[in-house]
This record gives sequence, C-alpha cells and structure tokens, in this order.
Amino acid sequence: MTKYILVSGGVLSGIGKGVIGEVYVLNDGGEVDLDLGNYERYLNVTLARDNNITTGKVYSQVIEKERKGDYLGKTVQIVPHVTNAIQDWIERVSKIPVDETGEEPDVCIVELGGTVGDIESAPFIEAMRQFQFRVGPENFALIHVSLIPDMHGEQKTKPTQATVRDLRGLGLLPDIIACRLVSPQAVQPETKRKISMFCHVSQDQVIGVHDMKSVYHVPLLLESQGIINVLQRKLNLVDYKIPPQLVEKGADLHRRWQQITTGHERLFDTVNIVLVGKYTSLKDSYMSVTKSLEHSAVRCGRKLVLDWVESSDLEPEMQTQDPRKYHDAHRLLVSANGILVPGGFGVRGTEGMMIAIKWAREQKIPFLGICLGFQLAVVEWARNVLDIKDATSTEFNTETPSPVIIYMPEISKTHLGGTMRLGLRPTIFDEDSASWSKVRKMYGGNEVIWERHRHRYEVGPPYVDRLAKSGLNFIGKDEKAERMQVLELKDHPYFVALQAHPEFCTRPINPSPPFLGFVAASSGPEILQEQLESQLKTFVPPHPKGAMSLPLPMANGVLLEGASTHE
Repeated sequence: MTKYILVSGGVLSGIGKGVIGEVYVLNDGGEVDLDLGNYERYLNVTLARDNNITTGKVYSQVIEKERKGDYLGKTVQIVPHVTNAIQDWIERVSKIPVDETGEEPDVCIVELGGTVGDIESAPFIEAMRQFQFRVGPENFALIHVSLIPDMHGEQKTKPTQATVRDLRGLGLLPDIIACRLVSPQAVQPETKRKISMFCHVSQDQVIGVHDMKSVYHVPLLLESQGIINVLQRKLNLVDYKIPPQLVEKGADLHRRWQQITTGHERLFDTVNIVLVGKYTSLKDSYMSVTKSLEHSAVRCGRKLVLDWVESSDLEPEMQTQDPRKYHDAHRLLVSANGILVPGGFGVRGTEGMMIAIKWAREQKIPFLGICLGFQLAVVEWARNVLDIKDATSTEFNTETPSPVIIYMPEISKTHLGGTMRLGLRPTIFDEDSASWSKVRKMYGGNEVIWERHRHRYEVGPPYVDRLAKSGLNFIGKDEKAERMQVLELKDHPYFVALQAHPEFCTRPINPSPPFLGFVAASSGPEILQEQLESQLKTFVPPHPKGAMSLPLPMANGVLLEGASTHE
C-alpha cells in the first residue's frame, strides 16, 4: 500500500513561496509552478503534468464527466463529486513510476498549496480529510508547516497554535509540526515544549527549520531532529524490505550530499558570473538557472558570485536616461568571469543582451546563451560578422527583410497558451564535433542528448548555410536535421548557446552539462579541462531511459544504432 505524506501550510504556504516565478517545463511538455522543479532537483525524480493538480483541472474533469452522463443526472456538488475527483487523481498519479527503477513509488508526498483557511484550498482540505480514511491512518501522515515569528529574540507560538486549531477544526490532525523560523537561531526547547502542549503533539513531533548557510543543509537539519524516526513509526516504514542495492544507493547519496554541504562551507575561491536578463527585478524568474549555476560552482570548487544586470541598462539610451545604471551595468559586464544570457520573450532589452554577447565573443569571455540567448547570439553574429545590419527576429519585427530568426510554421499564432514547442526532445550532434566540441564532451561525448524545450522561434533555414560557412557552428540539430539547437565557436574558451532549457534538468550532484562547462571555463582553463575529463568518464543523463526514445531511427540521414536509448 502506498504511503502518503501531506504537507500543509499555516501562516505561510507549506513549501512554495506563493509568488510568481519561472514557468517550469516537464518532460511531457507540462508547464507548471517552479515548486515542481525543486521536487525534481531534490528528489532526483522525473515528474509529469499530472503531478500538478489544480482547481481548474479538477473542475474541468468533473464537468466533462457530467456532460458524458457519468453522474446519471445527479446534481454535481463540491462534496462528493469534486472531492472524490481530487482523491482519485492523487491515488492514480501516486502509482506512476518517477525514477529509473520503473517501479511504483512506496511514498507519495502531496503539497497542499496555500494556507489553511484559504477559500481556494477548501475543497482540497476536505478531500484530504476524507482521503485519510480511504487509505487508512497507518498510510497517511500530515506535516504542517507554520511560521514562528521572532520578536527581538522572543519566539512566538500563538500563530502556530491558531493555525493548528483551524486545521483540527477541519478534521486534520498534524503528525509533525515544522516550525519555520526566519532567523539563523534554532527553535528553542521552550518553544517546542509550548507547541507540543497546545497543539496535541509530542515534542519529538515538533521540528525546527531555521535559516541555514545554504538550502542544501536543510535535509540534514531535518534528519538530525529525528523526522525520519517519526515518519517510520507513523507509516510503519520499518516493515518495508528494501533491496540491498537500493540501500547502498541511498547510503551513497547520503555520503555525497554530506560532501556537498561540507564542501560548500569551505569554498574560498570565487567565480564571478553576470546574468544579463529582462526580468532581473524578479529573480525567481531564473530559479532553475541560478540553481544550475550553484550546482556547477560547487562541483568546480568555487563560491558563486552572481551579479544581475538588467539588459536594458546596457543600451545606449540608458546613458542619457540614467547614467548611473548604464555605467554600473557596463562595469559589472566587463569585470565578469563569465556572461550568461537566459530566455525571455519580446523585444525589450534585447539590444542590451546583444551588446553583452558581442563583448563575450570578441573579448573571449566564457558565454552561455539559453533559448532567447541562443537566438540573439545568431542575430549578433549575423549583424557584426556577416554585416547584415538589419538582421533580427520576426518576434521583434514581423516585416524585417532579414529574418534570421523566424516563427516556427507549425506553431499557432492565435492561441498562445500551451502551443509552444514543449517538453523533452533530442539533439543530434554533428560527427565532426566529437573531436573539438567542449559542450559535447560535457555530455560525456554522446551523439544524442536530451533537453527540455519551450520556444516558438527558430533559426531561419535560408540563413543556416551562410551562418555556418562564416564560422558559426551549429553542431546540434533536431532528429530531422532541420532545426538548429546547439551552437559553439571553435576559437573561443567557451562560447555555447542552446535553443533548449538545460537548466530544467540540473541536479545538485549531477549539474547540467552546459552550465558545468560554462562555470568551469569561467573558473579557468585548468578547471574546464578537469571537468571535461571527468564528464567523459562519469556523465549519466538525469532522465529515465524510457523517456529518451527517438521518434525516428534516422538522424542527419544516418541510421543510429540503438536509437531508442541514450547514445
């Protein structure tokens, strides 16, 4: 029987921060909240769009059933029809394999979004109240996350008492109360005692979660307070017979995680990366990008110093509008060890991005372009190397006479939601790239790689040959060799751009290869060489093998042996 751990929030949201951030893309093309990215990274699992359940999805499903007559003409109500649909959805998705074993999961973690008492979450709370009886108390545990305000050194428990009282009034009793303290000070024993007394839990069921030096310390903090023992007792997990190879795998993961946390504290050498983006005022827009940089910096033994540059601040107009912003942005740019241009939409700030790309190209500064950064690298090359001064993207000018970047013909121009080229897709490297390409070596030298995509525009086919002959090497293409997906310059320490979003597949102990190469090159040629040699020997794709299957056995007109697996 599957075990279920429900995480609810009181005073503040249970796990997510409740702010607008990046749109995270899954293997199946699902566009979801950035929280699912955190789950994939931390748990090393691969999720799908059905792992994200929303009110709209549930109501749509219930209405569709009513239209089909599944309810036999009965009045459709929140209880039982909507609550049953929520329970059925959770139970169905909990059986789907999420890792390379292909086995049904033993434990399913459910995050109940928002906070207890929100009108939006009321049907979900009632559904989970019923669900605990459907699966049985020995298969259901509730972790309630609550804020402990620190008032000048005095930790207040009243907000937690109030939210637990509300939760119990709705029929749910917490098995663990996780006390979130926005302070480096740990939760005091007296605080735990009061929460235990007034919230109907034992003291070992009160877990403190205070601010740590890095988020990677949090799992070890929870472990040190006995959270595993509490869950083992509540869910009878000690009865599970785990194969020896999985026990050893878990022990190895624990050792490697400890090495990450201890190594992170001892980093003294820095690597300075400048991110030139359009949404730098909301840094969560680049959550996966920053995580990829963090993971890569730790692997390279460097402390990450990340500077944010609003791309429009680099543009000439800013020199008269706000000289201070203009000069500050250029000062950060010219002092960077590496320059990163991430994804985005629209024309605003793109000229500033191309100024950064041109600087990185000409000054031999390591560069990584992602999605829009890939497209702008092509435009910048067309303008400054091929001397096509009016080269641009049809996203910025639909009437341009030199459309080096075009709207993909199969994409809808009337329906924008969910119509982009989405999800996990293959890239086939050119044969001659094996001898020189740094980014290919970062992927273990494999001929076929898999990354997640989210875009509407591509390199215009009429310009591909001209760009390539001038030295812009499109070393990675789609499975039909029609769409340009990876570019790299030969005579450059590291100048790489991808149409895909490799940041979505990074892991703390398995950093995204393009990001790892970028940070390594920014750290110095010796570090880059070290990581190239390591990746050639040890790289393992983060995707289950079943997800990496070419739709056609042909790539670049050549039959690929074993095309259904990762080459």
